[in-house]
Amino acid sequence: MFQWLLVSRAGGLFVFRRAFNYQQKFSLVNVKLKWVKDGPLDAVMAREMDLKATCILVSLISSSQGGCLPLYRLFPHRGQLGLPHDLKLSTFIRRYPTIFHESYVFDTGGTRVPCFQLTPEASRLHEEELNVAKANQRDLISRFCKLLMLTRDRTLPLQTIDQLKWDLGLPYDYYDSLITCHPDLFSSVSLPDDRIGLKLRLWNDQLAVSQLQMNAAVQQKEEDIKNGCLAFPVKFTRGFGLKRKCMLWLEEWQRLPYTSPYSDASHLDSRTDVSEKRIVGVFHELLCLTIQKKTERKNMSNLRGPLSLPQKFTKVFERHPGIFYISKKCDTQTIVLREAYNHQELLQKHPLVDIRERFASMMRRGFLDRSRGLYKKITDTVVEEDPSKNDYNYELSDNGQGS
Repeated sequence: MFQWLLVSRAGGLFVFRRAFNYQQKFSLVNVKLKWVKDGPLDAVMAREMDLKATCILVSLISSSQGGCLPLYRLFPHRGQLGLPHDLKLSTFIRRYPTIFHESYVFDTGGTRVPCFQLTPEASRLHEEELNVAKANQRDLISRFCKLLMLTRDRTLPLQTIDQLKWDLGLPYDYYDSLITCHPDLFSSVSLPDDRIGLKLRLWNDQLAVSQLQMNAAVQQKEEDIKNGCLAFPVKFTRGFGLKRKCMLWLEEWQRLPYTSPYSDASHLDSRTDVSEKRIVGVFHELLCLTIQKKTERKNMSNLRGPLSLPQKFTKVFERHPGIFYISKKCDTQTIVLREAYNHQELLQKHPLVDIRERFASMMRRGFLDRSRGLYKKITDTVVEEDPSKNDYNYELSDNGQGS
């Protein structure tokens, strides 16, 4: 009925796949699975609300001269924070007095303007974050190279990378602090749409192995590994009811050939389940490259062109709720890799995740203390021209304790 083809060698293991004519026999089965709320995974999203915006502000302020920035110098970066349009930037910053201290300076026109700097506790934690990032730079570079290897021509627009840098754990100034230090690996290129892109100069066969393939020796049957029919780990929300028709389709779908996201898939017909399995594999690998195994859905949508994906490719998230969970918390849709979590706990934590969790804890503590009235505003105005010399204008009231 079909032949087995030896098509690649990855990590010292030969990978076999069914022949092309076999793959094309499978048409895309019309199956639609319902979305079911997952409380534990939604809780993960909720407890990180405002965390990304806060960490971006921490990076901006800490890298500024004197370690203090007037509010008007933070305004140009507002679009990166993802804040609601009706929320003032100053209001957001003042929510977290354990992270940010506020003082006042006079601008060139003599107007008093707010100026923000980090609290000593936040400054120490950010310094620790920088040290952790430096210690794990080799891992970061490898994951970044793999991201570029997933794309057509090993190239991504800088704008797209900027949208993914938080999920990848890239430093805020990644281009200056990381990319320019490795001219042997990366080069800037002009794209047809006049944007600037980043290109991986060399293909690395040792990196061209997906996480699913690396886990296969432990999680997959030896026969499936030999046949190249790797199955994805599947976990459903508690109480999720799967109809028999859908169960049979999923079992058959899992037995289809697995196409590595790092291999050429131009021969696959986008209207087949085999092609869909390859798309699922691409996003499975992409989420594995992120440090928290999740990213916003809009980030996935922006990758259609670079990843050479067909129209409406994001439907795979709805069709495979046992692999991906779509969280709708915090007024956005976030795609989560289910297998990476046990309830609310990330099974394999990157060292940067621990830093982020500590920032989130500081934010919650400051927000609660402020809502309880433990912080009061000082009325004295600081007038020094050098923001780094300014005193803080928030302090704990008499019934509070220092951070």
